[in-house]
Amino acid sequence: MIRLPSVSRGIVRRWATRGLTTAAGNLPNSKSPIVSKPKFINSVTGSDELIPTFRVLDGVGKPIEGAEVPEIDEKLAHKLYENMQLLPTLDNVLYNVQRQGKISFYMTSHGEEATIIGSAAALAPDDEVLGQYREMGVLLWRGFGIDNIMAQCFGNEADTSGKGRQMPVHFGSTEHHFHTISSPLATQIPQAAGVGYALKRTPGRGSRSIAACYFGEGAASEGDFHAGLLLASTVPSPTLFIARNNGFAISTPSTEQYYGDGIAARGPGYGIDTVRVDGNDVLAVLAAVREARRRCLEQGRAVLVEAMSYRVGHHSTSDDSFAYRPRSEVEDRKRVDNPIARFRLFMESQGWWNNEAEEDLKARLKADVMKSFKKAESLKRCELKELFTDVYGGEEPWNLKEQREELTGLLRKYGEVWEPWRTELARFKNNGQDLLKR
Repeated sequence: MIRLPSVSRGIVRRWATRGLTTAAGNLPNSKSPIVSKPKFINSVTGSDELIPTFRVLDGVGKPIEGAEVPEIDEKLAHKLYENMQLLPTLDNVLYNVQRQGKISFYMTSHGEEATIIGSAAALAPDDEVLGQYREMGVLLWRGFGIDNIMAQCFGNEADTSGKGRQMPVHFGSTEHHFHTISSPLATQIPQAAGVGYALKRTPGRGSRSIAACYFGEGAASEGDFHAGLLLASTVPSPTLFIARNNGFAISTPSTEQYYGDGIAARGPGYGIDTVRVDGNDVLAVLAAVREARRRCLEQGRAVLVEAMSYRVGHHSTSDDSFAYRPRSEVEDRKRVDNPIARFRLFMESQGWWNNEAEEDLKARLKADVMKSFKKAESLKRCELKELFTDVYGGEEPWNLKEQREELTGLLRKYGEVWEPWRTELARFKNNGQDLLKR
């Protein structure tokens, strides 16, 4: 389970004087000036002024000079904080579970909790979300539940996302208006423009629902990024593009991905209202996305939000980030710019949180996650025949029938006599007999 930075407030305050957390300071690896009001831009001029970054809280949880704290009460603050703590609790367990060989793959959200939870809180429950692969927190915010998270990652019979046919962290939920994640990078961006346009044309939803599309700054290097923004601007639709600029696209630093002023600089070129926000400040993200969503609905047009953050975790379980960045850099960021710690300090200043509540929350979340893990681990996979269901609507195509018959023949030939197949079949409900009985 992730721990909050074990540093004194004095150390955090000294870090604040270095520019990261002050109103006049700059973001790491960027010269973007900090501002206390969200500044939406939609023009390209000859000015050499850099796009500013909107922030509410400094590094010790205090509103910066001139900043207005978005509308928030103690109940909402507790929900924000609990979900921000739940993400690393799940991430730590599932990352270790993958290392033990119990699931095939995993991706964490370490360092991006404020961006994910803050934006989730600003969206309406029925806004259509098209995620990349770090948006598990959006589903948790909407009540998807830990059991469903575990079931999808284990691919067991309780998996409501895809009956165990998808890689881990490829979630989907019709009930929670979360479109199923696909592995190919950036494909969801032009799809989101289409979803936004469909919502605009749907009676009863055009005035209340938007499409929210998440992606990393690396995905913005794909052609689909430009296709999606062009479509959403020329065929206007209420589509909110949320770029998580966490500094790295797998193993490529952002400094090697583009020469211009981040991802926000591209929005005005498509005539899209654009704002940059401190992605480690959950209140700034909440306020910026609330306003961006309002503009989407009011104007019926796309808006781009760039959240500046830092990926302190590895890209995935297939990555060793210390091969391309110093370990000391990562550890430094964990200590001094933890978005969870920043928000905790704000809650303490409001009298909404204390050490006792902190320990109770951590203990409860860890117990809940471990309970779901043990349950998911004990369940079998779906019946093998489910491999061929829910793929096409209408009459089953010939190629699917042919593939099922081929698999059935192989099961009859090897299923009982070859040990690797017997072991694998034992993991499925009914041991694959559902196909053999056909």
